[in-house]
Amino acid sequence: MRTWEWSWPSQPGADGEDHLRPALFSGGGRWPGLHPHHVPAAAFDSLIVSLLGISLTVLFTLLLVFIIVPAVFGVSFGIRKLYMKTLLKIFAWATLRMERGAKEKNHQLYKPYTNGIIAKDPTSLEEEIKEIRRSGSSKALDNTPEFELSDIFYFCRKGMETIMDDEVTKRFSAEELESWNLLSRTNYNFQYISLRLTVLWGLGVLIRYCLLLPLRIALAFTGISLLVVGTTMVGYLPNGRFKEFLSKHVHLMCYRICVRALTAIITYHDRKNRPRNGGICVANHTSPIDVIILASDGYYAMVGQVHGGLMGVIQRAMVKACPHVWFERSEVKDRHLVARRLTEHVQDKSKLPILIFPEGTCINNTSVMMFKKGSFEIGATVYPVAIKYDPQFGDAFWNSSKYGMVTYLLRMMTSWAIVCSVWYLPPMTRQAEEDAVQFANRVKSAIARQGGLVDLLWDGGLKREKVKDTFKEEQQKLYSKMIVGNHEDRSRS
Repeated sequence: MRTWEWSWPSQPGADGEDHLRPALFSGGGRWPGLHPHHVPAAAFDSLIVSLLGISLTVLFTLLLVFIIVPAVFGVSFGIRKLYMKTLLKIFAWATLRMERGAKEKNHQLYKPYTNGIIAKDPTSLEEEIKEIRRSGSSKALDNTPEFELSDIFYFCRKGMETIMDDEVTKRFSAEELESWNLLSRTNYNFQYISLRLTVLWGLGVLIRYCLLLPLRIALAFTGISLLVVGTTMVGYLPNGRFKEFLSKHVHLMCYRICVRALTAIITYHDRKNRPRNGGICVANHTSPIDVIILASDGYYAMVGQVHGGLMGVIQRAMVKACPHVWFERSEVKDRHLVARRLTEHVQDKSKLPILIFPEGTCINNTSVMMFKKGSFEIGATVYPVAIKYDPQFGDAFWNSSKYGMVTYLLRMMTSWAIVCSVWYLPPMTRQAEEDAVQFANRVKSAIARQGGLVDLLWDGGLKREKVKDTFKEEQQKLYSKMIVGNHEDRSRS
């Protein structure tokens, strides 16, 4: 053990101040050529390295014990559920505190009727017309006629509001909450926030961005890295039961780690109805994380387009260990080719069930929109799955026209948690008198009924697609012909 011996100098230093000097630096010391100022710096660096090593060891141990091992065996210690219950109590207190403060100051806490794009007051047609006439004229309302020419502006406004605020457009905006979850992004209704709640909100920001976000990024990186490495290694094994066993558990382990990276709390119902080999699993679509939610409890064959970059690396690694169905960009538009590939897959009863989201776009988890008929023409057994998110802890809806994938994932990882329920419905087959559209509507109705969602017949994909302006194109063609005609007339003259 290293010992220090200190001696008091006989003379003060050159600066007139006494100071301690280690005796080991005087002649015959243990390190005779070492300057006295070097050892404190070396000792400090050694202490920092030791503390950093201890911190990394503790972090890796906690990650292994509480994340990776439970993910391998599919168990949970109940920490996330305790975390959810604590958040619910805080949210309830925050909402009561806001309501009390608003009542004391006579402030309106909620905006009325803000479920749509345009706020509307619950007043009758006669009352609104009277209010317009009262604000625009000084005449007595008793002497005004039943109809005035200016009344047409009221009906024009109502017509425009109906066109803009239709039942389809509402499904592509975030769902409003009746209670505050300390996230300003899902709380546009509240008009009053007390100082105490502002401090609590600021504390929540620090916790979410400084504590939860780095931990979740580390977990996501761990899950994706293990998925790429694990599936690549499994891919070199010969085909057989052992390879299938390892591939299944590697996929489940990695997806469960990614679920924990979002602090996702999932409740699965009726697991006896989980999809089986040779079938098609169809579910309502709210978010890209729907895939992780379902794949953390089952083993599926994914269907999608081949990508580049990081997503391409993941796809190439996954397909080595599991028969996923990837299409090239040129093949996606070939409807018959896609149908033939899917049919060949489901006809082989040894292959995994295919996971498909027939809506083709993300809806805000308040409704289910039209299912594309392609996956219902194959003739395979369909396993419907209903997914319902709880927006109290974080909005899982991905508005792809407003947020990119990176921004969306950042919003997910800075939310409190992702809480959802998954229902496995009994398998359904196409009846003799049904066509593909009728079968798709029957499956959609079952999913909407089980998940408590609104069943809509509209095609949600029309809101995402870029519709070509045919009139503008025809106008440009006509303009080009006119220019060519003028040049020809000039050349003739």
